[in-house]
Amino acid sequence: MNENNNTGSPVPTGSDYIVVKAKENGVQVIGLTRGLDTRFHHTEKLDKGEVLIAQFTDHTSAMKIRGKAEIWTKHGQLESES
Repeated sequence: MNENNNTGSPVPTGSDYIVVKAKENGVQVIGLTRGLDTRFHHTEKLDKGEVLIAQFTDHTSAMKIRGKAEIWTKHGQLESES
């Protein structure tokens, strides 16, 4: 269920954020869908030093990260490997 924020815009449920910082060129962040079938629905490619702030939504239930990157979540920080 969506709620409204102060601007009247809907705020997606499950709106946790993650931050991904690429430690090498070509890091991929892939959004995966919810539902009966898990599917890729969005891909971003980051170069070294680029940062992506991503949000879980009604449509995004998981993210897959390929390449060497630093990842921050509300649960802590970790690093992915090449």
